[in-house]
Amino acid sequence: MNPSLISAINAPISPSPNSPLLCHFLPPLPLRLSNTQSPSRRRYRVSLPRCAATSSNQPLVSTQTKKSNVHGNKKELTGLQPIVEKMTPPVRLATSAVVLAASLASGYGLGLRLAGSRNFAFGGAAVAGAAGGALVYALNAAVPEVAAIGLHNYVAEFEDPAAVTKDDVEKIASRYGVNKGDEAFQAEICDIYCRYVTSVLPAEGQSLKGDEVEKIVKFKSALGIDDPDAASMHMEIGRRIFRQRLETGEREGDAEQRRAFMRLVYVSALVFGDAASFLLPWKRVLKVTDAQVEIAIRENAKQLYAERLKLVGRDINVENLVDLRKAQQSFKLSDELAEDLFREHTRTVAIENISSALSVLKSRTRAVKSMALVVEELEKVLEFNNLLVSLKSHAEADQFARGLGPISLLGGESDFERRMDDLKLLYRAYLTDALSSGRIEENKLVAMSQLRNILGLGTREAEAISVDVTSKAYRKRLANAVTSGDLEAQDSKAKYLQKLCEELHFDAQKASAIHEEIYRQKLQQYVTDGELSDDNVAALLRLRVMLCIPQQTIEAAHAEICGTIFEKVVREAISSGVDGYDAETRKSVRKAAHGLRLSRETAMSIASKAARRVFTNYIRRARSAENRTESAKELKKMIAFNTLVVTEMVADIKGESSDKEPEEEPVQVKEEDAEDEEWGSLESLRKTRPDKELSEKMGKPGQTEITLKDDLPDRDRIDLYKTYLLYCLTGEVTRIPFGAQITTKRDDSEYLLLNQLGGILGLTSKEIVNIHVGLAEQAFRQQAEVILADGQLTKARVEQLDELQKQVGLPQSQAEKVIKNITTTKMANAIETAVNQGRLNIKQIRELKEANVSLDSMIAVSLREKLFKKTVNDIFSSGTGEFDETEVYETIPSDLSIDVEKAKGVVHDLARSRLSNSLIQSVALLRQRNRKGVVSSLNDLLACDKAVPSEALSWEVSEELSDLYDIYSKSDPKPAPEKLSRLQYLLGIDDSTATALREMEDGAFSSAAEEGNFVF
Repeated sequence: MNPSLISAINAPISPSPNSPLLCHFLPPLPLRLSNTQSPSRRRYRVSLPRCAATSSNQPLVSTQTKKSNVHGNKKELTGLQPIVEKMTPPVRLATSAVVLAASLASGYGLGLRLAGSRNFAFGGAAVAGAAGGALVYALNAAVPEVAAIGLHNYVAEFEDPAAVTKDDVEKIASRYGVNKGDEAFQAEICDIYCRYVTSVLPAEGQSLKGDEVEKIVKFKSALGIDDPDAASMHMEIGRRIFRQRLETGEREGDAEQRRAFMRLVYVSALVFGDAASFLLPWKRVLKVTDAQVEIAIRENAKQLYAERLKLVGRDINVENLVDLRKAQQSFKLSDELAEDLFREHTRTVAIENISSALSVLKSRTRAVKSMALVVEELEKVLEFNNLLVSLKSHAEADQFARGLGPISLLGGESDFERRMDDLKLLYRAYLTDALSSGRIEENKLVAMSQLRNILGLGTREAEAISVDVTSKAYRKRLANAVTSGDLEAQDSKAKYLQKLCEELHFDAQKASAIHEEIYRQKLQQYVTDGELSDDNVAALLRLRVMLCIPQQTIEAAHAEICGTIFEKVVREAISSGVDGYDAETRKSVRKAAHGLRLSRETAMSIASKAARRVFTNYIRRARSAENRTESAKELKKMIAFNTLVVTEMVADIKGESSDKEPEEEPVQVKEEDAEDEEWGSLESLRKTRPDKELSEKMGKPGQTEITLKDDLPDRDRIDLYKTYLLYCLTGEVTRIPFGAQITTKRDDSEYLLLNQLGGILGLTSKEIVNIHVGLAEQAFRQQAEVILADGQLTKARVEQLDELQKQVGLPQSQAEKVIKNITTTKMANAIETAVNQGRLNIKQIRELKEANVSLDSMIAVSLREKLFKKTVNDIFSSGTGEFDETEVYETIPSDLSIDVEKAKGVVHDLARSRLSNSLIQSVALLRQRNRKGVVSSLNDLLACDKAVPSEALSWEVSEELSDLYDIYSKSDPKPAPEKLSRLQYLLGIDDSTATALREMEDGAFSSAAEEGNFVF
């Protein structure tokens, strides 16, 4: 059998009307027996008739008919069998002896009578005895078959074969004098067992009932059949099912055969227990894998356990749980699967009540009684859940069915995971009923928590529903307390409200939010006409006291609700423009500012926000203007809007007269006086503070409380101020045809507008001064750089710069800084150029330092290090042979302001590289017969050696080293002994050679000349 035999084993085991029915061996046919086993274990091959598949249009055999015809009709006796059947074993034995004796006697007598000879008589006796023996043998040989037929007929007489007992079988065997192990008798027992197993297994379209295993085991024990023989019958039934599957041509019939085989495998496994693994070779005979066998056992065990669970309702008790546990173990069902099935069953029981509650809750004719029915159904679910929880903690819980615990609708085959809204409605209904009395009891809180877990609601979802329902209940209790006057009569309103929250188990913070919402609604109702009357204020105060609302919350509510109304009034006033802000508009602003009982800070904040939005629009247009003149015009419009609209609106909000001059703070006056004293020479700054006559001519100044300080970056505010300042300085430029332009100078009134612009932009006095000084410095610097183009400061140029400083109005100290900066920069550039070109030495550097020139700021560190390296290189190539460590390591680095350690490293690197180069250069000059150059190069070598002492030098031609020493020792002026001794060591000349060279009269060049003349 291929694995496809039970490929559909996961399908539910359900009846199929078109599946073939198991054959029940109705016609009694003779058995063909063959002993294929050893004496210790016999296997009988039983020839069973094939049962064709039942057609779908043929009626099925009823269960009652099947029971009465399990073993067929009685078998008839033939031949000697009736005679044998009537003989008992003693009679049969005596009859056999009589027949044998009679045959011998008759043969002997007949032979003696006919032949008259004893020999013929003995021959006749032998022949007659053989015939009698054959008859006796035939008589005894028929006994096992007669016994088998007797057993068959005996069993066939019972309507229920299970009524046969072991004693009945033994009596039949003893009656005929046969052994139960006799082949024919044993074959009949196997046939009866096979027929019974086939009858016990469910018919087509039926499922296992759970008592099949018990019946088969009992009948097997009654027949006394061994397990190997019984197992062979189970295997034979499996082969027959396989053959029927091959003969079935329909898909449904094939699926039914698979289910029948699954049931056979499961029942067989339970019948034989642990021995089933080797007694039932499904894998070897029918090609069924162990996994498929396990699945068959699992699915049938689940089906039986599920059927057993259906007998258990919500009134489950300890006895039921113990029986379920025993059934699970007898069904060979694992604890995990049993737990899942039990939980699914409890879920199904709870779903019945849940569905009933939902149907009532969603009915169109819902009434108060209907809500009681909903709560009643939910109480049943909670009662069932509590029962399961209590049984789980029972002392003998280990003997109970697995899966005890709280119920949860989530999971399983239910669709409540997709109907979460319906579950929320149930939870809301139960919570509403719990709060119907105006308070909630502790037991209801526990029940609500359990119901939430049963319905599978999340913590946030349940909390949201709880807050919503409890909020409504709290509002209702609060409204009753306010209406009845109980709350107002309380000495401590806070304690009363706290007690109310405790009775409802309501969060105090959420209660405060409800109080705030009630206050806001009442405030919104009172300000519908645009102002708050005294009665309204008193009512709001009374409500605030009763609800214990903090002052901060009250101010926030007024700022939001009343502020929205005031903001609308301010927007209308601002949108009216410069010409539209008339007396009527001012009146509406005053009414809104004072009638809504807003604090001055709140009102000013709202007005500031609206005004700054308009200021920002002006600024945006000013930035996008084509030129400075157009940008200044937009800024002038903004200044006019501030003066004519914003200033008036601020006065109306404060309740002040717009004609009253604003008081100036003394500190500000002192600050301005100090600035005037310091920067009084700046004409542009002085003009921004006009005299009294010009101030009266220009009218009242603009407000400075609403500014753009926090709306624009500092850089943008400074740029806008500079733009208008340059407009005031240069005037209005008008372009005319042919590329010409006309500049119109502005009067001093523009500087007053500039001052107001500084106030709108939120610039401080210091920032304004810095802007004016910056522009003055910029103008002075541009002209001064032209005058001091070469960096030379002459008397005529000084006079010219003084005149320029007076024109610009820059203070003398600031002008001197600019001049010094220019001259210093020019000098620094010249010094840097000289260093790069090598025209500046350490002597000139020292002269500049004596002249108080800051070289550290004029010459970069890299250039100073470059100058130091050049100076040291000059020392090593001077030809004097001198090296002053103090001068090189301390004085020169100090003059150049460079690191001493770094300077030493530069000196050592140069000395090492110059040492070998000086020797090579000396030999080259020797070959050129340049005596003076040789001496100079050797002095450089000694200077390098003094900086970094060296080992003795090597050269390929030792005679050239001797010539170098000879020339240096006889140079003029006479070298110092220590230099000569050091040179001797460096050139590797021993003392005798050195002495000989010094005593020679002719030098190296004379010998070389003579040698050259000789060659010539």
